[in-house]
Amino acid sequence: MSLDPDDSRPPYQQVSSSLRASILTKKPGFETGDKLPSGPELAKHFGVARGTIDKALDLLRTEGLIVTRQGSGSFVRERTSRPVGLRPHLEAAFEQKQVTLDFAGFSSETLHNALQEPLDKVRSGRLAPESITVRLLLPDTDEPMAVPVLVDGLKDETVLRERARNIALTNAGGIAHSVEVLAELGLVQSATVQVKVHRASSLFKLYILNRSEAFFGFYPLRERTVAINGNDHTFYDVTGKDTTLFHHAAGPDDASLGSQYVQQAQMWFDSVWSTIAYERQP
Repeated sequence: MSLDPDDSRPPYQQVSSSLRASILTKKPGFETGDKLPSGPELAKHFGVARGTIDKALDLLRTEGLIVTRQGSGSFVRERTSRPVGLRPHLEAAFEQKQVTLDFAGFSSETLHNALQEPLDKVRSGRLAPESITVRLLLPDTDEPMAVPVLVDGLKDETVLRERARNIALTNAGGIAHSVEVLAELGLVQSATVQVKVHRASSLFKLYILNRSEAFFGFYPLRERTVAINGNDHTFYDVTGKDTTLFHHAAGPDDASLGSQYVQQAQMWFDSVWSTIAYERQP
């Protein structure tokens, strides 16, 4: 297997991306506990130098996807709850023919940014899913919320909720346009983005990829001051970019901890989506 000459990334990143996708999608030989091919075997497989393979494996070790035992080789590490980055897993999810992405959180701003790389690869033909289905579950900012609120007396402030609504709908609209245009261009068979809101404040974020992986994290609360219409407002707000995500992947059977977590997360999302959430156009 040779590397993609049109891929601008360094060779070690291309190799790590390919191995990461194999691990995250549990291809034969890349399941939990499996031993990876040796360095020379991988170098021959990808047509690269051994040093390139070493750098790629170093990256996977840093991400906690593999563990290397001296004298024995590298093995796929058991994927338990631990802080992770969303981007590589999101890209791996787009390797599948049918891509589903459920998000519950405050504004989907982080998701909007993280989606750009895999969507760029769909546009360039390097990823080719047949369908993409995205569901965004956001708070109804027309109603008073736990956050954002003024520091002074924890009072509700309409302009703060309007600001939050603009951020949420701007990013949801960006996601909808970026995804749905792929179908318009004929790059995927179908692409849909739905947005619903609910009357509860989002103090955590949840991503579910292809109904097989879940990422969960609590929003840190921060005090901040922002000028709106020429007036300073000091308020408590959530900061999505600072959220530590924990990863849970479905295991080989329904009894595994990862499988139970993903199932419960999906059940929670589906129940809120079908009962107390209502449509909102991005």
